[in-house]
Amino acid sequence: MNFNDLKDYLVNKMRMSHIYQPVMIKELLRINGPVTAYNIAKRFVEFDGSQIEYYEQITNKMPGLVLRRHGVVIKTDAGYLLDLDSGSLSDVQREELIKLCDKKISEYIERRGDRIWQHRRLNDRVVPGSIRYEVLKRAHFRCELCGVSADERAIEVDHIIPHNLKGPDEIDNYQALCYKCNANKRDTDQVDFRDWGTLHNSSDSNCVFCYPDKARVLEVSELAYVLKDGYPVTEGHILVIPKRHVSSFFELYAPETNACIRLLNDFKQRIESADTVVRGFNIGVNVGMAGGQTIPHCHWHLIPRRSGDVPNPNGGVRNLIPGKGDYTDKLAPIRMIST
Repeated sequence: MNFNDLKDYLVNKMRMSHIYQPVMIKELLRINGPVTAYNIAKRFVEFDGSQIEYYEQITNKMPGLVLRRHGVVIKTDAGYLLDLDSGSLSDVQREELIKLCDKKISEYIERRGDRIWQHRRLNDRVVPGSIRYEVLKRAHFRCELCGVSADERAIEVDHIIPHNLKGPDEIDNYQALCYKCNANKRDTDQVDFRDWGTLHNSSDSNCVFCYPDKARVLEVSELAYVLKDGYPVTEGHILVIPKRHVSSFFELYAPETNACIRLLNDFKQRIESADTVVRGFNIGVNVGMAGGQTIPHCHWHLIPRRSGDVPNPNGGVRNLIPGKGDYTDKLAPIRMIST
């Protein structure tokens, strides 16, 4: 590639989803020789406002607060200042103090090593790129807690159950969090997951969903499985069931919910591919006897619907209570007012 080729690529051929390509090319041009990925990464950080924002918060909440308390610095509208009696230091004094700061930094890094940066690492293992992409795609490149877009704030792929608490390295145990929500999660998550590694093995010997008929099992994942319904409402009716014996939907852990939703999405697509007359679905979870739950093990119903399978499908799940399904006549006055 010569000058004209590179210029043509920059002007006409480059397709950008971020600033990374021109920043990398610029750094290679600036150095005019080999550049490590580490040094290129440092250039990316210069443009990453979210990193600066993150360390601004660190500055104000940690060293800024402590040093002000000890009378070392003061904070003004313009920023931080050393709180010096004389107002200035000689060049010799300043150089001596800088060397002391360098010595403190070196001693601390030598003593603690890379652990001092763990607060900015997702875990002690690199999340594979394929999994990272799938997690971010599933979240539509937004924080799954606050909803902020990746365009506004850096999004990190986080273990829902922390890795150091035996959280599994699987896609259903990952979530997309912005760096703020990820940091807050670390500070406030008090759930005891020490037994996470064996939780999904919890079972009840008397439960038909803990020990299902293998002939009806359609697929099994790490935390959930798919079962043909024994008394199908429509053709293709399936159940998605967490492996762990848990009675209520509201007692599921986030990775279990992720696993069930992933299987629901997968089988929805399979059903539509196998039966082209399917036009809709009902998805339901019964909770408690009053809610119609007959088997005390949480399970999701995925019920394919076809045009004409009932005379009047209006209201869908509202028809669980007779007479509450079709409310279209009540909407007429609202439509008239709106027009």
